[in-house]
Amino acid sequence: MASSTMHLSSVAVFTKENRALKTLPCKKIDFPSKVRGPFHIRASSKERFSVSQTRFHKLIERDGVVLMPGCYDALSAVIIQNAGFHAGFISGYALSASLLGKPDFGFLTPPEMAMNARFICATASKIPIIADADTGGGNALNVQRTVKDLIAAGAAGCFLEDQVWPKKCGHMRGKQVIPAEEHAQKIAAARDAIGDNDFFLVARTDARATSAKNGLEEAIFRANLYMDAGADASFVEAPRDDEELKEIGKRTKGYRVCNMLEGGITPLHTPEELKDMGFHLIVHPLTTLYATARALVDISKSLKEKGTTREDLSKLATFEEFNNLMSLESWFEMETRYSPGKSPVSSLH
Repeated sequence: MASSTMHLSSVAVFTKENRALKTLPCKKIDFPSKVRGPFHIRASSKERFSVSQTRFHKLIERDGVVLMPGCYDALSAVIIQNAGFHAGFISGYALSASLLGKPDFGFLTPPEMAMNARFICATASKIPIIADADTGGGNALNVQRTVKDLIAAGAAGCFLEDQVWPKKCGHMRGKQVIPAEEHAQKIAAARDAIGDNDFFLVARTDARATSAKNGLEEAIFRANLYMDAGADASFVEAPRDDEELKEIGKRTKGYRVCNMLEGGITPLHTPEELKDMGFHLIVHPLTTLYATARALVDISKSLKEKGTTREDLSKLATFEEFNNLMSLESWFEMETRYSPGKSPVSSLH
């Protein structure tokens, strides 16, 4: 059987302001052309798409490009659903901030993500929501448990990344990545755990950050390897400019994810602009979190200074508006329908 050689840049570390890099050497690994280590190359991306009709496959095929705002609790999920978005994303960065009050620094655990995904997906049940699985919680077996927990919680997919734990936000310094074949094993394990479930698997690589010179090449190589291992889409995190975005769009297989983070490394673009570059899922993971944080900071400052909100009512949802957001009247109607004195038979008509 013919062989192919995989060269890994292995682990590289930002040491200062995304510029100075420390790279650790890595061995050369030979794999047969049809096998990458102990896992077998899966069907091609096109073959998988023809047989795997998850909700995300259908959305992409219908619309060409899908815009996904981030959410971090049931309320934010309801708001993006009511705004008319067709999909959502539970950001680990946002959930770590809202649930723990801590940065995206490896504090959030997979069970905490699954627990909150259950509330979020049940509340915004009209749209499919992808959850951030970070590194999957450990080795391939931990990944399988994480994926199964997210499926049970009602998530419609997950991102699974190749950072060394504890991981960091993709636009922060100080990131490291595990060997490519190790993450490919985790992707293959996730695929096996998914089975026939309606669950869209996105393989993320943070290898772009490992080298100013070779990071993009390494990231593209990894994205394609992970697609062969069983991912439904690839996600090269933190491209530096439009030229890098176009290279990723041209040279990676299958469906592609792009991250739009306000204040991050990657230039901001519209979905149509990114579609022209070859992307299919456009994620705004932190837009809602940053908007909420800005509003909370501003109104808290004003209340502290003035002691009242009577001059700032335009900055707040009204009592009626918020009750409508919560569909309060429908709950009153249901309470009446099942209240004491109502016949169980009449309540059904």
